[in-house]
Amino acid sequence: MSERGMLNREELAELVERGEIETVLAVFPDMYGRLMGKRINGGFFVEQIADGGMHACDYLLACDMEMDVIPGYKYTSWETGYGDFHCVPDLSTLRRAAWLPKTALVICDLFDHHEKPVEVSPRRMLQRQLERAREAGFAVMGGTEIELYVFDDSFAEARSKNYHGLRPMGTYNEDYHILQGTKEEELVGAIRRDLDNSGVPIEFSKGEAGLGQQEINLRYSEALVQADRNVIYKHAAKEIAWAQGKSVTFMAKWDEKHTGSSAHVHLSFWDEGGRNVFPGDQKIGPVEGSDTFRWFLGGWMKHARALAACYAPYVASYKRYQARSWAPTAIAWSYDNRTAGFRVVGRGPSLRIECRIPGADANPYILYAAALAAGLDGIRNRIEPPEVFQGDLYAAAELPKVPGTLREAIAELEQSDMAKEAFGEDVFEHYLHFLRTEQRKFDEVVTCWERSRYFERA
Repeated sequence: MSERGMLNREELAELVERGEIETVLAVFPDMYGRLMGKRINGGFFVEQIADGGMHACDYLLACDMEMDVIPGYKYTSWETGYGDFHCVPDLSTLRRAAWLPKTALVICDLFDHHEKPVEVSPRRMLQRQLERAREAGFAVMGGTEIELYVFDDSFAEARSKNYHGLRPMGTYNEDYHILQGTKEEELVGAIRRDLDNSGVPIEFSKGEAGLGQQEINLRYSEALVQADRNVIYKHAAKEIAWAQGKSVTFMAKWDEKHTGSSAHVHLSFWDEGGRNVFPGDQKIGPVEGSDTFRWFLGGWMKHARALAACYAPYVASYKRYQARSWAPTAIAWSYDNRTAGFRVVGRGPSLRIECRIPGADANPYILYAAALAAGLDGIRNRIEPPEVFQGDLYAAAELPKVPGTLREAIAELEQSDMAKEAFGEDVFEHYLHFLRTEQRKFDEVVTCWERSRYFERA
């Protein structure tokens, strides 16, 4: 029996035969973490695509958010003719898309004309790091807490206002607030229910500090499964909001006056027997942990600045890192301390590391790939973490800081030999070009702030 919402090929064929499934969304994540792909007739998917796959244009991994083709990518270009890649359904991801009528969804892996994996694709980036973890004897378990803002404006209304003067559903700080949560439950409850019925198990939702800000927590799982669930959650939330005439955003900072939205990542390593290998008998600050735990934490922290662009990939992402905003500004670890970039939580079999640096706008596959690359480097090279920090990290001036801008984060990543080795040089350069393009696109624009400040008075 499949997990609720999940389907195998035989179940899908039966549902198609009965007319209960008419459309299959065959999708893959692009560099932004958006789901791209095709809507396929259910019968044709069962007969042809489930085994044979489909094709899509390779420019989808070399364009920007506006779908402009971007020069300078080695992977594909006008010179290569922007050919196809082969999209092969990973049938372990086949599920109902319960928020859409008579629809199923499957995530595809991408292959070139020689049936070799497209290494620059984000899902493949994570798969490579998971392979390295398995070679070292570890399975990786993860959970992500992704926050979002919900608005009474529809997406069309928000666009017509140029995203100014929007109406969040909340009017006051609603952190853990049940009454305000009830006012938002028509939308947030629908997101929870439809995800739960689509093979994305939900733990809970809760109000956050912003006006109309909510957090929806997905049940922890193997890391690739978690990243798949993360992108489906973000995609489904937008479609469910659209269907209700509402809108949501996963921007890490949608307005300078309001609290930012995070994607706190919890990670732990498990052995072949299904046991968490982070607990141990060594005293590491206030935590009883293992060498694996200590070195993984050390590596994750050492490379935090270098890999910040994997956790915060856009210009606006860095507006979130403000003192006393619940977002970290310093790179340090502490036990159960929400001012820390690395918050260690749980004890015994639940011991894990929560990284609070990533924003809700991060591509989950690249986020997890970066975290694993750093932690595995820590284990390989036995990197010791610094001493545990206790107290208010916002007041600690001597600690290394999270980069303050995308430009600074790009410069840090450019200098990382570890990232180049872990991702592979072609993937490393591909992602850097993606980031540089985001910075360049912003640099070319005259913003509303600049016109308001300088139009008359400059």
